[in-house]
Amino acid sequence: MAVDKNMNVLVVDDYQTMIRIIKNLLKQLGFNNVDEATDGSMAYDMVTKKKYGLVISDWNMEPMSGLDFLKKVRATADNDNISKVPFIMITAESKTENVIAAKQAGVNNYIVKPFNAETLKTKISSVIGDF
Repeated sequence: MAVDKNMNVLVVDDYQTMIRIIKNLLKQLGFNNVDEATDGSMAYDMVTKKKYGLVISDWNMEPMSGLDFLKKVRATADNDNISKVPFIMITAESKTENVIAAKQAGVNNYIVKPFNAETLKTKISSVIGDF
């Protein structure tokens, strides 16, 4: 099945420069419908109002972290498949316990900063299919 590059993608990070970098990488990969949120609570509000084909979220944010946002998304009882949205977590920390916590919370994949377009493409492909 072909990947729909016109799907909505949500990038969540409290650091505006990181949002810009990820959006630019996504654009290079052909994804143009990219929304942004600056914390987990803002992002959760957005996923309940609009259908996203992919969420890429930072781990460390205030007041709601990426992990808490992920847990809230996965716990959502819905018929719009919010709880099943493909979710990639980005973090500067590669601690094993963080990876395990994210996996247990239902993350689809995990990226450790710094990363490049090729890494992002590989991680996205593993979650939504080759493109």
